[in-house]
Amino acid sequence: MTRHGIWLVVSLLGIAPPAICASEGSPVDLVVTVGKSIVLDTPGDLRRVSVANGDVAEALAVNPREVLVNGKAAGETSVILWQQDGARTLYNLTVRQNTARIEAVQGQLKRGLPGQDVSLDFENDTVFLRGTVKDLSSAERAAGMAATLGKVVNLLRVEVPAAEPQILLRVRFADVDRSATSSFGFNLLSTGGKTVGQITTGQFGPAAPTISGNAVQFTLSDALNIFLFRSDLNLGALIEALESKNLMQMLAEPNILASNGKPASFVAGGEFPFPVVQGGAAAGAVTIQFREYGVRINFLPVVTPRGSIRLQVSPEVSSLDYSNALQFEGFTIPALATRKVQTQVELESGQSFVIAGLLNNTITESLSKIPGIGDIPLLGKLFQSRTRTRSNSELMILITPELVRPIPAGAELPDVRQPEKFMPGTAAAAPRTPGPSVTGLVPRVPARKEMPVEELLEIEKQKAAGPASPLASPAQGNAPGGIH
Repeated sequence: MTRHGIWLVVSLLGIAPPAICASEGSPVDLVVTVGKSIVLDTPGDLRRVSVANGDVAEALAVNPREVLVNGKAAGETSVILWQQDGARTLYNLTVRQNTARIEAVQGQLKRGLPGQDVSLDFENDTVFLRGTVKDLSSAERAAGMAATLGKVVNLLRVEVPAAEPQILLRVRFADVDRSATSSFGFNLLSTGGKTVGQITTGQFGPAAPTISGNAVQFTLSDALNIFLFRSDLNLGALIEALESKNLMQMLAEPNILASNGKPASFVAGGEFPFPVVQGGAAAGAVTIQFREYGVRINFLPVVTPRGSIRLQVSPEVSSLDYSNALQFEGFTIPALATRKVQTQVELESGQSFVIAGLLNNTITESLSKIPGIGDIPLLGKLFQSRTRTRSNSELMILITPELVRPIPAGAELPDVRQPEKFMPGTAAAAPRTPGPSVTGLVPRVPARKEMPVEELLEIEKQKAAGPASPLASPAQGNAPGGIH
């Protein structure tokens, strides 16, 4: 029979209950659920109530002989009741977690992570999360659900992710320059009598006649199309009518390979030095820095959940421009003629797009004439010279991304046809590292199907802390304070 039963019998018989001290008997064990309450009855009036840990439970005196105990949080504590006659009663109170909440969270884990083995144990206000999930997103989702119960100890394991897809970017730079030049000039000269004369606008080199005795000689300093001379009239005419057309095409086809979400860059060109005047404590000092020029492409590929490829692309074509150069302490420092574009597109593997179809059409015309005579209608055309230059250039960039895989081991590698054998008489092929027949088999690291969440997070952190993106800082210095 319990102590409460004894008190109840004693009360019914009208006998006063004896005072019970903590040392006279073992404490009474009580169990209550979080969010639930129990009522403690005493045979005499209460004088004092004490709860050791108020965060676990609370005790409220409802009337002089009843105490209401409410469970607040999972854990253990002690409750002591003192009566007016000096008797006291000790209770060991255990507050259990509400199983309804635990079952609700377990149900959410099954519905939110279908087909994945995730379980949880709740002990001492701490949730221990165990099982195996497919990826880090599922692990974070499970930890978020379990956190509604309290502090979470994440003991989940994650399946080892597959290799990141690799994207090959095929880029074609085409710079087409079409220029046409036309010129027309007319020079007159005469050897009448003993006088040598000529008329010219000075734009083209004239014929220089000289008289030696009775002989007349002509010195031509310019390439001519037409030269006429009438000896009976002692009159000569030089006509220059030239037309030239130029066509230049510069084509670069870099192929760049990058992993999903990782930046890549390509530069084909060179570097030129230029002086930089320092400031601060070293004011006036001149240092040499280097800057790149040529064909550059920076890109960042991302494979979307749709299976398409989203590209952040920054192509650039630059060349040395000596027409805008400057002189510094006797040195000629060229400028840079640059054409570049930065854009973001999304397309399927193997699709292509064209960007930066930049056109530049320039016409330059130069007219020279002799004042007065050159303004006479019709006749004045013989005392004029005209040059017209037309320049037409176009830059076109064609980009094609493709999802690719490495060449299988043992497959024939692509090779470049060479006009002659590599190092004839010395080696039949390029030198390479000896194969397993010489070095022995290389021990392979066993592949794992799963790993702890912390290990995978550390790997992702190291990948994120890699080299900076070239899209953010395309130029880096290779000298103190230099520009690459």
